[in-house]
Amino acid sequence: MALNDNYGRKIDYIRVSLLDRCNLRCSYCMPSSGVELMEHNKMITYEELIIILRASAKLGIKSVRLTGGEPLIKKGFLPFVKTVSKIPGIEDIALTTNGTLLSEMAKDLKDSGINRLNISLDTLQKEKFKKITGFDKLSETLAGIDKAIDLGFEPIKLNVVLLKNYNLEEIGDFVKLTIDKPLHVRFIEMMPLGQVTDNWKASYISWEDVLADVKNKFNICKTKGPQGKGPASYYHVPSAKGTLGFISAVSNHFCDECNRLRVTSDGKLKTCLFSDGEVDLKAAANTNDVDKVIEALKNGIKQKPRGHDIDRDTTTHRFMSQIGG
Repeated sequence: MALNDNYGRKIDYIRVSLLDRCNLRCSYCMPSSGVELMEHNKMITYEELIIILRASAKLGIKSVRLTGGEPLIKKGFLPFVKTVSKIPGIEDIALTTNGTLLSEMAKDLKDSGINRLNISLDTLQKEKFKKITGFDKLSETLAGIDKAIDLGFEPIKLNVVLLKNYNLEEIGDFVKLTIDKPLHVRFIEMMPLGQVTDNWKASYISWEDVLADVKNKFNICKTKGPQGKGPASYYHVPSAKGTLGFISAVSNHFCDECNRLRVTSDGKLKTCLFSDGEVDLKAAANTNDVDKVIEALKNGIKQKPRGHDIDRDTTTHRFMSQIGG
């Protein structure tokens, strides 16, 4: 069945945050002081998620993205993925990860049913990586990317958050990665999530400024992006193995094309990434009644706004680590 919201947008994609914990501490994802981790009994369970995803599939959801925190540190992740892959109607399972555990887990992930990978990577320089994440694990992430390529994951997308005065001089290095390797690098505008406005604006730069810089250094042209449900605008260097994309949530809204739902690690359906509007799916799933979850999902979809309000400095109280990257 087709699932549409009040504005006629077809909803066929759900992003699920499995946990709010991570083995890195990226500064824009959570504050340097950390966040108060939720109690385990408040966190969504695999059993509850299976009910939620079964209900979602009955409503026409076909694609699932599993995020965190860092999903690969959660116990029982691989058996959970295998179960999700067997849900009737689910055609595609993707994973967002920081890549630090990918090298050792990539084959099992592929065997379990993961089709696509998004890997968060904001710098290719060791000291910068350590500074922004708090850990010296760049070599692990790069090894994980190479392993994923060797195993034939397709597409492999690298998510690069654009950070003024931090990684802009590396944009060319990321573009070069797409020439020799089948990687799809996506430059993402810094977004105001759970942070005071001054913090994100100090690091923010428009994707158009970065695109202009890339065009000055490389011969690029518009292209069709790789398989996926994301909102990026894609370009490529002619004859390159990969592509480069730009995600412009702040400067160039793509709300009219929004096709997704988000489930937080405590089982709330967020009606919009930048809104505090939420519906409690965990409570509905606890009834073990798929129909009640379907009712809750429909209620959430009815509340989905036409667009977000981040240009009015209105934002959610949650950090990205609590929503799902």
